[in-house]
Amino acid sequence: MRKLIMKLHIRRPPTAGVETGAVDTAYAAMEVSEQADAFSSAANTAQPLGRASAVLPQGSSRVVQTAEIAEVEAMMTRDALTTLRTLQTFSYVVSLLLYRTELSYYITLSQDGRIWRALNAMEFESAEVAFRHFEEQAVRLADIELRRAQLEAQNKQLVAMIEESEAQAERLRTDLDNHLEQTQLVSNRQQQVRKEVAQLEAQRLASQAQLNKAVRLIQQLRASSNERIPNLTVRRIDI
Repeated sequence: MRKLIMKLHIRRPPTAGVETGAVDTAYAAMEVSEQADAFSSAANTAQPLGRASAVLPQGSSRVVQTAEIAEVEAMMTRDALTTLRTLQTFSYVVSLLLYRTELSYYITLSQDGRIWRALNAMEFESAEVAFRHFEEQAVRLADIELRRAQLEAQNKQLVAMIEESEAQAERLRTDLDNHLEQTQLVSNRQQQVRKEVAQLEAQRLASQAQLNKAVRLIQQLRASSNERIPNLTVRRIDI
């Protein structure tokens, strides 16, 4: 198995008058810092459309090296890897895998089902650090997709609200038209009823006048009839 180990070689100056342990410690810190800067720069300029080799994650003091993507894919095909952890955010998937044969660990970052970056570590602690770094990178890369999904959902909700508002406005418009139509019908009905009432009132007055005339005629006829009756005197008989 071929592996590419990324190391930073620095020529050390003479250390006269300085303890060897202090110099080693200082240069070790410089090496880790340089590796972290290189990894951070590569992460910021990486594009998710191509495959690229990974560099050491920031904060890792253990040996973490890049792994050949084709080799990792071959091990996946042989079912030689066990998934320990995984994170999926939209099209990005981060996996922490155990290679059972050598008891080593592989950390992969995939996009759309294809491995984009792969790392290898012999110790679980180092693999965890790399996994967390890939997690952060995947979340950062997926932020724009998260925003797109949110906007799509918001736009869909707004479209539904617009449709509901338009439907409600149409219902209110129909109700208003019905109200105006019914109001006109009521007004026409009232006018018709008033006209009929006026006609009936006029008919009643005419009938009442006719009745009064008939009553007066009857009274006159009775009076005339009574005049033809002779005046009869009633004699009182004394006993």
